[in-house]
Amino acid sequence: MAGFRSLARQVRDPRSDLALRRYSLRKCLERFAPYGHRATWDHLCSRAGFGPEDRSPDPARLVAALDELEEARSVWLAYEAGFAQRRKKEKHDGLRSPGSVDDWHRLTWGGFGVAWCDDPRVHPHEPLAEVLRRLIAALEREPGAVCPVCAGERLTWKYDLAHEPSSGPVCTACGIVVPRPVLTPEALAASRRGRVLLSVAV
Repeated sequence: MAGFRSLARQVRDPRSDLALRRYSLRKCLERFAPYGHRATWDHLCSRAGFGPEDRSPDPARLVAALDELEEARSVWLAYEAGFAQRRKKEKHDGLRSPGSVDDWHRLTWGGFGVAWCDDPRVHPHEPLAEVLRRLIAALEREPGAVCPVCAGERLTWKYDLAHEPSSGPVCTACGIVVPRPVLTPEALAASRRGRVLLSVAV
């Protein structure tokens, strides 16, 4: 099975068939898709200027989408390296019990679904790398009461999400499932009071 970097080379290879280059970009999302596969694909297509169903997009637009994905991946890999180093030091110092950030991080190792968007058409508009920087900054500071990506104040608890955890606070502005560790207990409670069933919300 080809890795991310091998697939990225195929996307950039001007000698490759255009359909293969598009397919390789889609396959990259099996390795790294911050919003989930479908939402990340929709995001990349809209930012690069080609349709999600476009079978022969401009190669330059494919590469632009890949560039954005690669930048975001480098941001996330740097965070994961720092996270692993911190946990190693904590274990060395005798802190064996992981915290809530660690529990959340275990579900997103590798960057898949870091900022999960259950509705693939509703996702942040900013570049992926910027979204991840905001999310990482929130994970590294005290919990807050708003969405760490867009500062949206309306968080609604949804059930039956297509990703783990299967329920959680969703930002109604940018669509991400907000990681629980970045929210105060009061913000989590408020999102539960405003909860809606996913089947009703969609």
